[in-house]
Amino acid sequence: MSRRHSEVHNAHRIGWLRAAVLGANDGLVSTASLIVGVAAAGAATSEVLIAGTAGMVAGAMSMAAGEYVSVSSQADTERADLAKEAFELEHQPEFELAELAESFVARGVDATTAFAVARQLTAADALGAHAREELGISESTTSRPLEAALVSAATFAAGAAAPLAVALIAPRDILIYGTALSSLAFLGVLGALGAKAGGADISRGMARVVFWGAIAMAITAAAGWLFGAVV
Repeated sequence: MSRRHSEVHNAHRIGWLRAAVLGANDGLVSTASLIVGVAAAGAATSEVLIAGTAGMVAGAMSMAAGEYVSVSSQADTERADLAKEAFELEHQPEFELAELAESFVARGVDATTAFAVARQLTAADALGAHAREELGISESTTSRPLEAALVSAATFAAGAAAPLAVALIAPRDILIYGTALSSLAFLGVLGALGAKAGGADISRGMARVVFWGAIAMAITAAAGWLFGAVV
């Protein structure tokens, strides 16, 4: 007697995971960089906090709008492709059946079995079968603009809140170093969580976000210092 077992995959997380990781990472890096840059220019703590808060709000709104527009464009393309496929299924069903079967043959299935499977899938859900096999569209990968926008805005704000909290409590003389180092630590945690949720290598995920976060803050700090020196 064969034993059945369940397999856990991460494909269903692709949509929200991408938006969440991008939003939190962007919120943390951009706000920390802004705080470090403004502080390096010689601004007072109150001015640094105002700049950081404004950056958090503006960034969250920008992320939400940008993600919604981007994913909506992708969703429009998917709908257009599905409408075209539905039209073809209605007007040339035999050709579409052969096309579906050929996709299985191309993956190593013999022609007889491929046509049998294609007929069964067509009878059950013709459009769904062609969407998966020809267009690569399925329930787990379909675009969800509103979900992506909300997740991006919320995670951006959550990421931005971390360096803002540090800047609020850190003494002015160590504000730059405290914000930078704590933000790199937060980035490491974020990279690890994102990699774990997606089933990827944790150390690689941590290293990637910490490295680029450090580069972003260093460049912004240099720009702020130069600006402050000139002023």
